[in-house]
Amino acid sequence: MGNLPTQVIGQAGTTINFSNASAGGDTCATGEDVKLLIKNGAVSSITATIATPGKVDGDLDIQDRVVTVAAGATEGVRVTDRYRDPATGLASIAWSSATSVTAAVIR
Repeated sequence: MGNLPTQVIGQAGTTINFSNASAGGDTCATGEDVKLLIKNGAVSSITATIATPGKVDGDLDIQDRVVTVAAGATEGVRVTDRYRDPATGLASIAWSSATSVTAAVIR
């Protein structure tokens, strides 16, 4: 499992560096201004599942966020504190396939 570094976008603009998705999943920071960008270079769609460790009413699991990325497409999703694992302080991302998939975390 890899940790995707958070890149801060400056006023004058910033080159965004994408990292290869890890077959075992990845983690990233969370926050109101944090976004996960996913590029799918594969020939078929993939899904990224962001775990939601929280509960509602004390015992009802909150459904995980599933993002489908079409072949050749780039998708973005906000990674708010709702996705923060209390044990690690990070969000956990699982990939249906990591082949030809890259990701970047920005704020």
